[in-house]
Amino acid sequence: MTVLPLWPEGHPELTGTASDFIPTLTHYPAHDRLAGAVIVTPGGGYQNRAPHEGEPIARWLNSAGIHAFVLDYRVAPHRHPEPLHDAQRAIRTVRHHATEWNIRPDHIAILGFSAGGHVAGSAGILHDSGDASATDPIDRESSRPDAMVLCYGVLSMVQNTHGGSLRNLLGENPPDELRQQLSVELQVNESTPPAFLWHTADDASVPVEHSLSTASALARHGIEFALHVYPHGRHGLGLAEELPEVATWTGHCAAFLTDLGYAGGQE
Repeated sequence: MTVLPLWPEGHPELTGTASDFIPTLTHYPAHDRLAGAVIVTPGGGYQNRAPHEGEPIARWLNSAGIHAFVLDYRVAPHRHPEPLHDAQRAIRTVRHHATEWNIRPDHIAILGFSAGGHVAGSAGILHDSGDASATDPIDRESSRPDAMVLCYGVLSMVQNTHGGSLRNLLGENPPDELRQQLSVELQVNESTPPAFLWHTADDASVPVEHSLSTASALARHGIEFALHVYPHGRHGLGLAEELPEVATWTGHCAAFLTDLGYAGGQE
């Protein structure tokens, strides 16, 4: 396990900000073989980052033969676009160091829970190919994830949205255009990566419609996806070890990622 600052040389966004928080990426290598990697973005309503949705998820991914990273992205009082920039930078960083870290550069996924699901989903719909003229070689890399895993995600900022996440990310009364731009279900297009989604039908904090509407958008655009909806379970379950039926999501997700070529030792 190694903790890496996202901007070792500093970044304009990180000077004179509302707090002295420095975003970091913690590296959890699974083994010394070539494999895919998954960047984990814990939830927390854009107010904090839930520990049980960080390191335990990375360790589970390692057990499936997949390299993992946990992103400590900026949250309130920081606002959009700073969390998205952290996710994009994390993807570029892993891609830039892919050879050094035994990672397939075209197998870099992002996995998020709740508001972290919004970070992950936003990275999946709002990406670029990099700046070829950038002086920082990391900024020359693409920020597009090759897959995304959205776990009871806050995916819409316009329908059935999570009020706390909305306020913490966009402030009071954000313009409708910005809310639509940051609604994953409205921005899915042909360049959106394959996705695995799961939710519980009676989630009282983030309605299951977030995942249903996003899955519907993926289907309309012909994007490969898997959707698992479980009848019962509170919000914020993480690995869901307390509910054996829901805990099956990890096996389904590992199979999805393995089929895409993320596990070590695959050709």
